[in-house]
Amino acid sequence: MLAFDEMYAAPDGAQVRAHYRDYAQWLQDQPPEWLRARSAEAELIFRRVGITFAVHGEKDEDAAGTERLIPFDLVPRIIPAHEWQLLQEGLVQRVTALNRFLQDIYHGQEIVRAGLMPGALIRGNSQYRPEMQDLQVPHGRYAHIAGIDLVRVGDAAGQGVFHVLEDNLRVPSGVSYMLENRRMMMRLFPELFLRHAVAPVAHYPDMLLETLRASAPPGVHEPTVVLLTPGMYNSAYFEHAFLAQQMGVELVEGQDLLVSKNVVYMRTTRGLKRVDVIYRRVDDDFLDPEVLRPDSSLGCAGLMRAYRAGNVAICNAPGTGVADDKSIYPYVPAMIRFYLGLEPLLQNVPTWLCRNRDELGYVLDHLHELVVKQVHGAGGHGMLIGPAATRAELDAFRQRIKARPDAYVAQPTLALSTCPTLVGQGLAPRHTDLRPFVLSGRDVRMVAGGLTRVALQQGSLVVNSSQGGGTKDTWVLEARGQSTQER
Repeated sequence: MLAFDEMYAAPDGAQVRAHYRDYAQWLQDQPPEWLRARSAEAELIFRRVGITFAVHGEKDEDAAGTERLIPFDLVPRIIPAHEWQLLQEGLVQRVTALNRFLQDIYHGQEIVRAGLMPGALIRGNSQYRPEMQDLQVPHGRYAHIAGIDLVRVGDAAGQGVFHVLEDNLRVPSGVSYMLENRRMMMRLFPELFLRHAVAPVAHYPDMLLETLRASAPPGVHEPTVVLLTPGMYNSAYFEHAFLAQQMGVELVEGQDLLVSKNVVYMRTTRGLKRVDVIYRRVDDDFLDPEVLRPDSSLGCAGLMRAYRAGNVAICNAPGTGVADDKSIYPYVPAMIRFYLGLEPLLQNVPTWLCRNRDELGYVLDHLHELVVKQVHGAGGHGMLIGPAATRAELDAFRQRIKARPDAYVAQPTLALSTCPTLVGQGLAPRHTDLRPFVLSGRDVRMVAGGLTRVALQQGSLVVNSSQGGGTKDTWVLEARGQSTQER
């Protein structure tokens, strides 16, 4: 099946989709050398700003793990207002159910009692935190910031249908690139934003700060918020510093915090200052050496004591990663039905759980057709794309699955939708996904847009920035008459 093309309704490019027509006409009028000059200008600016990411999986061992510029493509992904409305409703529904699930598994585990999910799948999960059991988190919110990965695939009628590929609830990243991509497009092509009613995204830091403040412990009226980073050597440090600056909050490391009498304080030049909300970008294991990894220097000793006492909010809550584990993912539609009494508005990708014997047999017999992922994997690592694998790679991966079937899930190889992308030979289709960012504070909301990631190699389905993928600006078109300028 041909991949759904975001811009063109026909493979020969003769028919442009309605919401792309104005842009496609503008694009056709631009000389190729002028577009390349704008692309080079964008790269220079991004390099000066320091928008980089650690790239893994390099064949050259000396290059592996080095900081690289995330390639930025000038051709935006455009989503019409009616499509976005459906996506937004589905995302709100999904994240609401995931938060209800987290509240449940750390308290009554009613979904297990109802026979809808094996209890061992939760208790044996590496992201399950016994320290969170029966702990009352502020306002019952666990995943305050969620990044939901969506892919669009063509159906039998040739229409593009969005599916949820992954839920990212631990420390989802990438929103700074969404914001910087929009800033760059407005700088390079201001005339496009006069011609198109593009919904704004620049107010995301304000929405994030409101969400964090709303997550403060009860009774705190003017909460102090900090962003906790592992430090400058973390691959996403640019984003940590960027968001802290945009929100006007302190960027802190573990050594900047201390706990006294179950209250968290921040060291400042004027003495200690109480902290009420921590937007943490540190993995669970490293948050508190008293109860998690004792060798961690990235967190703050006593943090979990203060959290259990109800004196600080941690966003996202420790233990949230259970809900974005790939072995839990197939159960999300059942969660929506169980907790909300509704049918899912967004569908999952069909998924085989290798821990189930009958599904394992199917996976092993069809390995050359499937994408196989580690249940705890992230960033595109530890996965097999069957159609692109050699016989030796298939044989090696088959042995890994047989040795640890519970560690793997499999999905069909999807023809991800494509969007025209500026590459060496000019404009060419490249596969994309979309990560909107969903905020859960007093209510669940998001900006109209997200991070579009693009696989820059021809035929590649791996869009992850950590493995050399690029990004695009994502435009959600508003109805004419609404604001077309960034707030």
